[in-house]
Amino acid sequence: MSDAFDAHSVPRLPLAGAGALVLVSLVAVAALRLSGAPPMSVAPSPVTVERQLQFRDAAAGGVDVIDAASGRRLKHLEPGADGFIRATVRSLARARRAQHVGAEMPFVLASHADGRLTLADPATGRSINLEAFGPDNAGAFARLLAAQAAR
Repeated sequence: MSDAFDAHSVPRLPLAGAGALVLVSLVAVAALRLSGAPPMSVAPSPVTVERQLQFRDAAAGGVDVIDAASGRRLKHLEPGADGFIRATVRSLARARRAQHVGAEMPFVLASHADGRLTLADPATGRSINLEAFGPDNAGAFARLLAAQAAR
């Protein structure tokens, strides 16, 4: 039985190396946190294009995306479609409810000079970097930024 155990055991040297790497990482993070060093941050990139959007429930489970400046509908999200847009807006709306903020203030969809695309909620101060979810998901919002309002 010990032969079977030895055949499936993890080599000790790589295991010790991985453990040392984890320990060094933890010590480095603890040292930085305890030293009082400010967290690194990236300077905000200028906004090149932005659009204020409202999301309104529509009949049969759909959602209308409204350009808040003109009041015109940009897109109708059918039930079961555009899941990333729905989930992203739902998470921001949940934060609004938790802070007892109404739905009147529009969200701000912005394209930045560095290529980032963000969806911000001025009512709660939350902002989501949409590129972090991949090009297809960010593209769903980019199409809203470029969409022409329906008449």
